[in-house]
Amino acid sequence: MILEAVRAIQRANYILITAGAGIGVDSGLPDFRGVEGFWRAYPVAKKLGLRFEELANPRWFKENPKLAWAFYGHRLNLYRKTKPHLGFSQLLEIAKSKKDYFVFTSNVDGQFQKANFSPDKIEEVHGSIHYLQCTHPCKEEVWSAKDVEVKVDLEKFEALEPLPRCIFCNSLARPNILMFNDWEFVEKRRVYQEELFNDFLNRASLGKLVIIEIGAGTAVPTVRVTGERIAKLLNAKLIRINPKEAWGADISIPLGAKEAIEKIYRELGF
Repeated sequence: MILEAVRAIQRANYILITAGAGIGVDSGLPDFRGVEGFWRAYPVAKKLGLRFEELANPRWFKENPKLAWAFYGHRLNLYRKTKPHLGFSQLLEIAKSKKDYFVFTSNVDGQFQKANFSPDKIEEVHGSIHYLQCTHPCKEEVWSAKDVEVKVDLEKFEALEPLPRCIFCNSLARPNILMFNDWEFVEKRRVYQEELFNDFLNRASLGKLVIIEIGAGTAVPTVRVTGERIAKLLNAKLIRINPKEAWGADISIPLGAKEAIEKIYRELGF
């Protein structure tokens, strides 16, 4: 399986990396797999009887802003502290050895940017926690969260005042993340990334593309479906790296992200 993946990568001159939460597990990030996995990461949510899809909902910014920002503030702080595992830099080296590459991810953690992947070669289809928007929204604009600090009382699971405010109208701000039942997500940044992604696919359609999918599960299948659609459309080989759900690809590797990438990297002779 590793050698088959290596041969497919060697033959390709374009690489598309598609990634779900599983790629960050080896960096120490939770993947929220199933309700028990989410509750292990957030015991307070278990006490409140809230599943991930219930807590990741924009209604809390209206009904209980301190709870909403406790959840997203804690995640923002966690992602800022997290160092991407070695597999990220190895993956980047593999990608940069080709004519061009792109990353399509459902992750909102910014780990690819932190690992020095070019921001102009990434589509974050669900947005990014490192950007904010107005909760209304008063404008179709987003801004960087780099100067925003959110302090969280983890025992009460409440964010402390002052909560982040909109830079335009001073209303409550929220992360520029596509949540469940979300009709107020500002798409401006994601649409720009999508245009860059489509430009890449147009170029890759003239060459030989390989898709390396990492840590994308079936619970929210956005990444898997996108990779499968592109593989079929552009006659590309799809490599699927997933310790529990590797089935359904041209090349299935039932391993964790870091282990699989390191094995491929070594076999490629880097």
